[in-house]
Amino acid sequence: MTASTDGPVRNIAESAELLLEVRNLRRCFGGLVAVDAVNFTIRSGRIKAVIGPNGAGKTTLFNTICGQLAPDAGEICFEGRRITGWPPYRIARLGLSRTFQNLSLFDNMTVLENVMIGCHPWTHAGLVSSVLRLPWQQREERAIVAAARAQLEFVGLAAHADVQVGGLSFGKRRMVELARALATRPRLLLLDEPASGLNTKETEDLAASISRIRDSGITVLLVEHDMSLVMDISDEILVLDYGRPVIDSDPVTVRNDKNVIAIYLGGDFDGAPH
Repeated sequence: MTASTDGPVRNIAESAELLLEVRNLRRCFGGLVAVDAVNFTIRSGRIKAVIGPNGAGKTTLFNTICGQLAPDAGEICFEGRRITGWPPYRIARLGLSRTFQNLSLFDNMTVLENVMIGCHPWTHAGLVSSVLRLPWQQREERAIVAAARAQLEFVGLAAHADVQVGGLSFGKRRMVELARALATRPRLLLLDEPASGLNTKETEDLAASISRIRDSGITVLLVEHDMSLVMDISDEILVLDYGRPVIDSDPVTVRNDKNVIAIYLGGDFDGAPH
């Protein structure tokens, strides 16, 4: 969805629920400022992309939002609740899930088993109930299997449910990780370079899947280097350079912004510390 002067479209976007709010976020590694004075919001039902050159702070931003890193300053609010500094497991239980730039799957387990792991945030069975095979625990186990199979169907891997992940192509492994993230039942899904390593056909399939995820009611925030993918599916784009925001707008405005052009093509950038 691109910017429009049409009133109804703009009003729909503005009335959508404010899902994530990042305020004055800062994260340093020693003397290196990786993320600095970053402010942005994302409303429900949107696809928002974060782009920028290598070293712009995109993955650090993701890791800070998800709790892998603690910010040095600033606030992160999810559905109006301050989650700054929370551990990842607590953030995941709220409905914020992510994939990783480097795949983190269990190669010696089946596709189905890998996706079932994603159901953990909403399950309740502990060691005792699992050992005793209590009736409610057995019902929950069946629900986990059904949920995992549904996500595999969604990403087109239902036929590979019983295949070991280590035997899949890289593109299919990417989709297993996506299915596992969806199995957490997220309200907001963060995708860290999901098209990395994919061929043209796989990237097209991924774009279609991300759009369907948004259409199913899950909001998406992604970091991605593939500009064709970003421009095709994003409603909004945040551009970072040297950890600082350059512009946060619709794809058409971002594509034509002189500072963005300077960052990617070379030249003078009004606000850069180059």
